[in-house]
Amino acid sequence: MTGTADLPKDGPQDGDFSDAAWLNVLAAYDRTYTELASHHEQLERQNRELHQLRHFIASILGAVNDIMVVLGRDARIEEASASFAACVRQPVSALTGTGVTALFDSASAARLDTALADLRLQRNAARFEANVMTPDGPAPFDIAVSPRVNDRGRMIGAVLIGRPLGELRAAYSDLEASHKQLKDAQTQLVRNEKLASLGRLLAGVAHELNNPISFVYASTHALERYVGRFETYFERVQAGASRDELVALRAELKLERDLKNLREAIVGARDGAERVRDIVADLRRLSASGTGERVVFDLVDTARIAARWVERGSKSGIETQFAGLPSLSVRGVPGHVQQIVMNLVQNAMDAMQGQDGARLVIRIEREGDRAVLSVADTGPGVPEDQAASIFDPFYTTKPVGQGTGLGLSISHKIAEEHGGRLSLCPPTETGACFRLELPMDDPQ
Repeated sequence: MTGTADLPKDGPQDGDFSDAAWLNVLAAYDRTYTELASHHEQLERQNRELHQLRHFIASILGAVNDIMVVLGRDARIEEASASFAACVRQPVSALTGTGVTALFDSASAARLDTALADLRLQRNAARFEANVMTPDGPAPFDIAVSPRVNDRGRMIGAVLIGRPLGELRAAYSDLEASHKQLKDAQTQLVRNEKLASLGRLLAGVAHELNNPISFVYASTHALERYVGRFETYFERVQAGASRDELVALRAELKLERDLKNLREAIVGARDGAERVRDIVADLRRLSASGTGERVVFDLVDTARIAARWVERGSKSGIETQFAGLPSLSVRGVPGHVQQIVMNLVQNAMDAMQGQDGARLVIRIEREGDRAVLSVADTGPGVPEDQAASIFDPFYTTKPVGQGTGLGLSISHKIAEEHGGRLSLCPPTETGACFRLELPMDDPQ
């Protein structure tokens, strides 16, 4: 028999591990423990972040006013906002797992199905109007559907967002009503401005007609008196009165003087009637030119008529002076251009009211293919800080109650409609100047 020393060994004995081997085992253990601890910390951190993210998403779903629904690939609800749950009056827990199309009317459900199918095939976001079924009936929403994808780019569902249209439509209806009221108010103000201009025009007409009519009346009254004296004389002639008696009667009736005055009365009555005829002719030209039909007209003549009517109505004693060309043809609506000139002249006369040495000049010139009419006064002018707003609607430098702020705005629009331009001239030392440019009828 052999000794135990000769027996075979099944494996290494404890004495076979060196200190270095044990150190390697301990080091590996430490590394493994450190890695496990690191992974544990990372998992805890990710878990905290996931919890925060879920809380954040839950807060969003609970706070948004628009409805928001998170769908899976099968179009079933995975998450829903509190606003959507309130809209359909169901708890969020009851909505989870429900097919979203069941919460829409039939037509809207068909549109939603089509949008989701297109989303799966081409991932094209869709937007359409749909009605959500609520206990109170269908509620219109502006629906937007977009895809959900994972980190590998694969589609895992969809997100549905809807904005209620009922309140928006009600607000839009209120806005339209307010806009209509504003338009009506603007129309009324424009009408008032036109009535004010018409009032000034009628005042001028009444003043202009009063003088010649009064003169005609006085002349006809004198003629009536003269006719009575001549009738008395001719009655005595027909009665066979003697020559001496007739001579005495002529001296008594002062027929020689009346005969001379008779001719003067006739001339005066004729002059007054001609003056009335001229005024009526101007009125007819003014009314006929407001038809809206574009015709060729003389800008100088039109400006003279407009200035004359303002002078008649303002009673300021300021006479408009004309300079430049004696005649210049343009195409447009004469009545509308007259309105521009009347507004400019009226504003100038208002600005110079009570001023000594007031002077108003209308200059008409030709610059290339455009006719240029400028209205310059010696008033206080337009301050630089107000020049940018001078053509804004309802902006006026006149005291409250003396202007609507529409005259220049309307004139500016009329000039643009004629293919022209109304502008404020560069500042001068005294007064203000406005420049109206209109295209020529025939530039050649």
